[in-house]
Amino acid sequence: MSNDFQSGSRSSYRAKRKKTNLVLNSLIVIVLALIVFVAYTIFLSGDDKASPKEEQTKSAVNKASEKEDKNIEDKKEVEETKKDSDSEGSADEESVEASVPEQEDKSQAVITEGDGTSNVVRTIENPAWKPVGTAQTGEHTPVYDSSSVDWQEMLKAISYATGLEESNMTVYWLGRDKTSGTGTFSTVASKDKTQKFNVYLQWVDGEGWTPVKVEELSAIEQ
Repeated sequence: MSNDFQSGSRSSYRAKRKKTNLVLNSLIVIVLALIVFVAYTIFLSGDDKASPKEEQTKSAVNKASEKEDKNIEDKKEVEETKKDSDSEGSADEESVEASVPEQEDKSQAVITEGDGTSNVVRTIENPAWKPVGTAQTGEHTPVYDSSSVDWQEMLKAISYATGLEESNMTVYWLGRDKTSGTGTFSTVASKDKTQKFNVYLQWVDGEGWTPVKVEELSAIEQ
């Protein structure tokens, strides 16, 4: 009977121990599951917080890249505009240079000294003088109007013959040459009146006004 009691006690102890182990194992599994869940939640939370920062970083990088690209494009546009301006300026200069003949060869000039009976100091006639060019087309009729193209082209021819800059020129007379009946006669002087001239011009069809004679004056008769 003692043996039966001991055997029952052992079986009961083993059953309790087995039950206790089962409970402990279950608790361990639950704890591990909680740990995994918490870790996973923290990981996801960390990704969610990092995403806006990454987006901000990408956005900042994209904006910086776009700004740099715009600066490069603006710089290219400025350089192209400058090149176009330089090209236009060069073209304008070439056009002006082409419209005004080179300085005459003074070695061909025929100079006649005045006889002292008039205000003409000397007379200059130079076969090297050339027409100054014209923007006019068709049949030409002299126009003595200071706002006309013809007037401006006459001033250019006078400046070419005398060496006076148009900005340093006072025009006392510019009209039809009554002597020849076909040309233009003008009396001009420098602003300080140290240089005074009578200038005779003739029209060349398609080529413009050309000087034919210049008289250096001692004084201007008015």
